[in-house]
Amino acid sequence: MAGSDAPAFADAPTLSDDDAALVEDLLSGSHRALARVITKIENRTPGYRAIVSALHEHTGGADVIGITGSPGAGKSTLVDKLAAAYRDRGDTVGVIAVDPSSPYTGGAVLGDRIRMGSNVGDMDVFFRSMSARGQLGGLSTATADAVKALDAFGKDVVVLETVGAGQNEVDVVRTADTVAVLVQPGSGDDVQTLKAGILEIGDVFVVNKADMDGAQRTVAELEEMVHRREGGTTGRGAGHHGAASMASTGAGGSAAGHGDGHHDGGHHDGGNHGDGHHDGGNHGDGHHASDHAGGSGHGESDARAGDSDDSWTPDVLETIANSGEGVEALIEAFDGHAAYLRESGEIEVTERRRYAAEIRTLVRADVGALATAEIERYGGIDRLAERVRDRETDPYAVAEAIVGPIADCVDEERAADDERDD
Repeated sequence: MAGSDAPAFADAPTLSDDDAALVEDLLSGSHRALARVITKIENRTPGYRAIVSALHEHTGGADVIGITGSPGAGKSTLVDKLAAAYRDRGDTVGVIAVDPSSPYTGGAVLGDRIRMGSNVGDMDVFFRSMSARGQLGGLSTATADAVKALDAFGKDVVVLETVGAGQNEVDVVRTADTVAVLVQPGSGDDVQTLKAGILEIGDVFVVNKADMDGAQRTVAELEEMVHRREGGTTGRGAGHHGAASMASTGAGGSAAGHGDGHHDGGHHDGGNHGDGHHDGGNHGDGHHASDHAGGSGHGESDARAGDSDDSWTPDVLETIANSGEGVEALIEAFDGHAAYLRESGEIEVTERRRYAAEIRTLVRADVGALATAEIERYGGIDRLAERVRDRETDPYAVAEAIVGPIADCVDEERAADDERDD
């Protein structure tokens, strides 16, 4: 908690009358209002910040799941099947698909793709494509704000499907509570990418298209990587429990507690989902007996018998998204991780880390915008560079000239705060 001598924050941005009505409509359950708010957020329409600020106090109820992986891993198909499975148990779902974007226009190249075939006409599945706006990690600040809109609207689950871009997928972590990394069988390049860094952000690893040749080898490679990570590589989820070891709150029963739509302290209360689709890990007859779809054995309870700590170890699961095989087991893993976050208190750490990253991003962007405007006042960056090249000045002197007025304003505000405190 901040000390009593911490400076007061400025008031939240003021909503216009039209935007206030829009926020009220969104909170009342209008999908039209939700779509309009997300459009304002993505386009950075004047007043969007006031809208997001007004929505913030209504967030904290949704489970936010990030789905990432290289192109061709089957993310879109799997997200479609996940949304259908969540609906079957009574959850409402929001899906944000972050598409490749032009660095010049910022627009989503693929637009609102007609790819949620299992959920066409279902008003309780809200799908939206958004532009990555040039960020390699796939998630822009606009996407994070759109998640807040879906959360405030009351969606039980928000699924983010992101552009696969290797190490920069850490952007997913800042927005999602649980991150699933998809890999397709026999994809040596994908596995090497995981070794390069994306491994650290995964809470669940999924070998999709598990009916293809090479699936078991890919599973074994991922399990070995998880084992090595737990043996000493620290990362976002280093050492977390796998879902099966949370049997009392994960696979054995619904852990995320969306059934009645009420949230305890901003998080789900651990009640059952719908009519109990997760009793005993019912994934369909024979799925676990097959060589694919449902689980690799990494998440089975006997593999957890020796676990004695209270950390999370990522599951390695198999799915066949086209047929939906393994999707129920994947949702159970998500539920298990959600339960772990709540029961261990890790959700508080995750939220603080997420908000700290968001604050830094916004502050840097805003200060950068002020600095850019000041650079333009001096004739633009090319003119300044030319003056440095001509030895009229030097880079440090230029930086001082640009930042000086901003620093002076901060100093003046700090002095005014000190006077008020006295």
